[in-house]
Amino acid sequence: MKPFCDGQTRRDFLRVGSAGLFGMGLGLPQMLAADRLKSPGTKDVSLIFVFLHGGLSTIDTFDLKPEAPAEFRGEFNPIATNLPGYKVCEHLPHVAQVMDHLSVIRSFRHHNSDHGPADHYMLTGYFPTAGFNPSLNPNNQRPSHGSIIAKKLGPRGSVPPYVCLPKVHASFGSAYLGAASAPFGIDADPNAPDFSVPDILPPMNVAADRLDNRKGLLEGLDRFQKTEEARSNTHAETVGVFQKKAFELMTSPEAKKAFDIAAEPEKLRAAYGRHSLGQSCLMARRLVEAGVRCVTIDHSNWDTHDSNFNSLKKTLLPQLDTAMSMLFKDLAERGLLDSTLVVFTGEFGRTPRINKNAGRDHWGPGFSVMLGGGGVKGGRILGTTDARAEKPATDPYGPEDLCATMYNLMGINPKDEFHSPDGRPLAIVNGGKIIDDLL
Repeated sequence: MKPFCDGQTRRDFLRVGSAGLFGMGLGLPQMLAADRLKSPGTKDVSLIFVFLHGGLSTIDTFDLKPEAPAEFRGEFNPIATNLPGYKVCEHLPHVAQVMDHLSVIRSFRHHNSDHGPADHYMLTGYFPTAGFNPSLNPNNQRPSHGSIIAKKLGPRGSVPPYVCLPKVHASFGSAYLGAASAPFGIDADPNAPDFSVPDILPPMNVAADRLDNRKGLLEGLDRFQKTEEARSNTHAETVGVFQKKAFELMTSPEAKKAFDIAAEPEKLRAAYGRHSLGQSCLMARRLVEAGVRCVTIDHSNWDTHDSNFNSLKKTLLPQLDTAMSMLFKDLAERGLLDSTLVVFTGEFGRTPRINKNAGRDHWGPGFSVMLGGGGVKGGRILGTTDARAEKPATDPYGPEDLCATMYNLMGINPKDEFHSPDGRPLAIVNGGKIIDDLL
């Protein structure tokens, strides 16, 4: 796996979805403890959050500057979309035909251009404070979007409220909200021929009546857990109460069906793209269709310091083109787009100026975020950047505003507060404003 510029491959950030079932890990049994009815009056909207990890070069994709000097504008040409007057990169021909389904915030920005802090900022809406350690897993000082959604809205039926695939980013955690709001992680690539959800769901061809040995193992672990009560009374009690529900999830026909991506027609799978991003987007559609409230996709490696144009042209953009276009098209054709908010973003953009290695470096001062569905009006292009895409030329938007808008669309009051274990009030959103022009 190609490393990011900070030397991390991110493979150490993988977290197996069943870890909480077998010890001090992700906390599936604890997560199931949060099972509750949805609050009356909330909107029944799900979220698919696609994190283009490493940083999408938006000057080469959704905010091209063909009139800029050569050292800024890059190698790609703009092509027309189905929105009059708006153009995207020539290597996104399928996306160009679904632009009426989504909107683009071109005047997005924040003040950090380092992977770890920028990741946390974009995935929580809070910039990390002193003591933040990006190498921790999880590293959350504040809860991620999915954890807040899981806490406020709870699960629908027997599927988890918050799922991460094909791996769990280190900033997808629940922070002070605890294990009950932690993500259910899939440490597996949905594009793999032998894809299954490790340890939680058996391979799709294994019947429930063959799981007796797993149930026996679960009972043995339960006995072991009870011997550890002195070490952690709260943890032991929580796990003991909800282990049965964890096993029920393992044998749930609804969950088994939701994760069975092989049931999709091969023609549709090919249209999404036979690669990790394409099949992750298809799996995300299956999961929200089954009732999952938030699906986050961590896709890398968009950290194009070297050979930016070659990497984009040959691999990254063809994959984004099929995955992104088919996700919007498929949701719309199934009548799910109005009830599913979809967001595509990196932790920042890339430098407008091309570096000596034909690459672009990290750039937080100006980039684009693409979103649609779930109450967002399609075909809106918000804001502009200056002539070289270096910074917003109109009123800027930031991570706090994105959070406020997403929660509002999902029926969560952005002004709500949680409380820390010691009783301190903690705002869900750090002062962000709802982006009304999208609604």
